[in-house]
Amino acid sequence: MNVIETEIPGVLIFEPKVFGDERGFFYESFNKKAFDEAVGYEVNFIQDNHSRSTQGVLRGLHFQLPPFAQAKLVRCAVGEVFDVAVDIRKGSPTFGKWVGVNLSAENKRQLWIPEGFAHGFMTLSENAEFLYKTTNYYNPGAEGGIIWNDPTIAIQWPKLEKLVISGKDISLKYLGSLI
Repeated sequence: MNVIETEIPGVLIFEPKVFGDERGFFYESFNKKAFDEAVGYEVNFIQDNHSRSTQGVLRGLHFQLPPFAQAKLVRCAVGEVFDVAVDIRKGSPTFGKWVGVNLSAENKRQLWIPEGFAHGFMTLSENAEFLYKTTNYYNPGAEGGIIWNDPTIAIQWPKLEKLVISGKDISLKYLGSLI
């Protein structure tokens, strides 16, 4: 597995070694020992989530507040998404900075998002199935979010003709409200 560091320390891209022939392909999508070694500490995933979205769906930017904060390992098994992690750790030198990565069934990349980050994605293909492992259970009372188009973060989302955003996500606050 190839591990690619991003502009924000701790946020990593995992690129698997894929073995393919006329029958199809095989790759190891997760190996705890290799993963923990790359991250630098032991990670215990306790929940797997799977969502399906149509083109233009934008989900996020979501996070869970402590003590229910979640780290996530995300990937796209069908289609393609533009995936984003935003550093919301107060006092961090990269507070408010973001990393964006195209994740797809074709490139088979995964993104590791540590605790202390808001997360969101936009579906680029006609449909996408998005899978992610989390290190903590979802707790509705600890849910937080930041509006997807916060100008202080200035995420460079891909341009699509039509966006589909839930009422809940469209009413999220700006990053400044977290300070």
